[in-house]
Amino acid sequence: MKYIEVNAKNVRELSQRNEDETRKFFAQLKKKKPKQLDSVVARLHDEAFQEFDCLDCANCCSNFSPIITEKDIDRLAKHMKMKPPAFIDQYLHVDNEGDYVFNQTPCPFLMPDNYCMVYENRPKACREYPHTNRRKFVQILNLTQKNREACPIVYKIVENLKEENW
Repeated sequence: MKYIEVNAKNVRELSQRNEDETRKFFAQLKKKKPKQLDSVVARLHDEAFQEFDCLDCANCCSNFSPIITEKDIDRLAKHMKMKPPAFIDQYLHVDNEGDYVFNQTPCPFLMPDNYCMVYENRPKACREYPHTNRRKFVQILNLTQKNREACPIVYKIVENLKEENW
């Protein structure tokens, strides 16, 4: 595999350079066998995580506000020693799609060293990010396209999929 020079600072620019190509590539991926694709993506996910340290980046925490579930609210409120309604009032709002999200970006729990203040109790969406080690990867290609602009790991996985002629 060719080395792709990608990092937290240049990932958006790199992904925008070949956005149309990637969109066409994703359209082709939808025609592939999902289980085979999942297997390849799982391997590329593991390889990418050996190369990158999320603490060097934190673009996800700096640029996105995850969907916060009721379970997340209960867990985070308990961790913060707050009642869920007080947690909602202080940290959340309802977005255009009717989901709870944080009031601000970067995440209110992102510390200056890129560590998470609530890591052990972080929201489900944060635990699963960048969503590249899951089954039925083909079902989240739109999300992957968005995440590719912020996450060097997602960018690397997609570019390596292209290089492997998927």
